[in-house]
Amino acid sequence: MIIILKQGTRPEDTENLRRLVTSHGIIIQDIVGETTSMIGLAGDTSQLSEDDFVRFECVERIIRVKESYKLAGRSFHPDDSVFDIAGRKVGGGNFAVIAGPCSVETEEQILSVARDVAAAGAKFMRGGAFKPRTSPYAFSGLGLDGLELLKLARAKTGLPIVTEIMSSEYLEQFEADVDVIQIGARNMQNFTLLRQVGALKKPVLLKRGLSSTLDELLMAAEHVMAGGTRDVILCERGIRTFETATRNTLDLSAVPVLKQKTHLPIIIDPSHATGYWHLVEPMALAATACGADGLIIEVHNHPEAALCDGAQSVTPQVFKKIMGKVEKIREAIA
Repeated sequence: MIIILKQGTRPEDTENLRRLVTSHGIIIQDIVGETTSMIGLAGDTSQLSEDDFVRFECVERIIRVKESYKLAGRSFHPDDSVFDIAGRKVGGGNFAVIAGPCSVETEEQILSVARDVAAAGAKFMRGGAFKPRTSPYAFSGLGLDGLELLKLARAKTGLPIVTEIMSSEYLEQFEADVDVIQIGARNMQNFTLLRQVGALKKPVLLKRGLSSTLDELLMAAEHVMAGGTRDVILCERGIRTFETATRNTLDLSAVPVLKQKTHLPIIIDPSHATGYWHLVEPMALAATACGADGLIIEVHNHPEAALCDGAQSVTPQVFKKIMGKVEKIREAIA
């Protein structure tokens, strides 16, 4: 529901209106246009009728919003969101590249990769401290020790940290130490975790589930935003189809479709989408050309010896080459 206010309405004129809305547990989102001011309502508005609002002199008219995702949708937020994360902007024409190894393995490894991706132009550093693995016997990360190594790499390079949370057990540590909290594909519909992470009011990178629709992705974002944060970055990382030539099927049509539906930034993960390092470059270039707001790329200094996903990791040299081509494409489509 959107409440359109009469021209000239002052903030103090809406105090009683806001009090009514919040008393029903509904979230308020202010929407300011060039000539019109509006109030967006997110939550269960079925308990309120238009008659409850027309008695307020400041109200001009009411619009019902059909989409279930209110906070994530463009109806409440017509302009692209731009997030400033540790001095690095994401969205609204600010292209953000996140790079680093699938898993943090050693101090030498993470420092080497962090320095290389920073020199090549990456804005953020990724690295898994906790890793969800299909096999219970596969390397599943260093845990909190890995997080300490990520912090060391941030101190040495200045790159903000992007890393995945697996359990609410570590909410306190992630709140204190992580710049962008990643929700992985397997946890996209872990609604309890989404709300808990949202309550931290820190930037969140939300990956699309393996078999999730775009509307389901947006509803997952709505859970995070309803929890408290407004800084949510969506990530298309490939979905499961019948095709076996690649690890997943990269859905690049998600970018223009999501651009119509949401104001949130959208980035592409060509590493997980394809599963092979030699496919990362062409898909990264295609993602840039179709209007994505950024990329997240796995980079390892010795992919052949990587403890996790070495086959899809590019070397720092290949990453630098990709970054150069990405910049040329951005210039061409500007």
